[in-house]
Amino acid sequence: MDVTFGGKYRLEEEIANGGCGSVFLGVHTVAGKEVAIKLEPAVPHALTSPLKQESKVYKSLMGGPGVPWIMYSGKQGDYNVMVIDLLGPSLEDLFKRCNRHFSLKTVLLLADQLISRLEFIHSRSFVHRDVKPANFVMGLPHTATSHLVNVIDFGLARRYRDPRTSEHVPWRRDRGEGGERRHGVGTSLFASLNAHRGIECSRRDDLESLAYMLIYFVRGTLPWRKIRADTVAGTWDAIYEAKSSILSLSRTAALPREFHTLLAYARSLRFSDLPDYAGLRDMFRTLGARAGVTEAAYVREGRGDMDWECGRARCLPSNGNNASGSSNGVHPRGRSARVCEACNAAALSGGKQER
Repeated sequence: MDVTFGGKYRLEEEIANGGCGSVFLGVHTVAGKEVAIKLEPAVPHALTSPLKQESKVYKSLMGGPGVPWIMYSGKQGDYNVMVIDLLGPSLEDLFKRCNRHFSLKTVLLLADQLISRLEFIHSRSFVHRDVKPANFVMGLPHTATSHLVNVIDFGLARRYRDPRTSEHVPWRRDRGEGGERRHGVGTSLFASLNAHRGIECSRRDDLESLAYMLIYFVRGTLPWRKIRADTVAGTWDAIYEAKSSILSLSRTAALPREFHTLLAYARSLRFSDLPDYAGLRDMFRTLGARAGVTEAAYVREGRGDMDWECGRARCLPSNGNNASGSSNGVHPRGRSARVCEACNAAALSGGKQER
């Protein structure tokens, strides 16, 4: 029997799952357009839910560059439902296809778009709080927007200021019952130092996570990627110590100084400071000019210039063990579903951890 949500979106096969809910391929019963349908079990008598909160953020941001459109959200039967645009592979997926390394040109073209995405989200008074490669996806292949970087998964997003008065939220730090440091939100591999300290996230923290992400793309890894402890909290603490002890991550890896500048700049910002997004874009464009990236490449937003479009990507089949957890990527019909391991870890342990 066909299952339909919103009266017109028919449920097809599952394409991702985890502790954050399940994502299915869906089809508009009249237009035939494919969409992504995210389902979350509805808790009786609950006033709100993670999916309801996420849908509210999408509704506040949709229409902006690189933000998926939400077509339907609500409760139906035993589930909370959200229907949004179906998009392409995540940057984590593409990174793996390119043998875990992006060229400097690809990283710089991505950086230009990524800084703009964060600027737009922040302009709407939100911080994402989980900036990582799995939460940025490209448009559907072979479409007019295949080159466009989209930001997804606003389940942890939160307002950092009042949208009417622009009053910033107050600084605060979460502590455990015994006064010990309690790690914050996000994914430990890319979380800011302040998130590790349990300090309320603001714009600077999204920017610091972006710095780790760009360095990850160029280096192929991060020094703390394989650090593990017996508990989630222990892993967060161990990764925090590793991040704190590295004074100049990009310099030790012989990367262009601009990556160090971004990281140092993000860490230097005060809690309520407004980042200089235009200055950061200009800095990376200047580096791009030295590296041979033409202005035309930026104008066309990297269309045809990315590594996965230039024959560098390996043709890797989807095997159902994608750890990126991309909840809105293209999924070939007939393949096993993706499993969001980070979300499963969060559901089991009460906190997100990169697997």
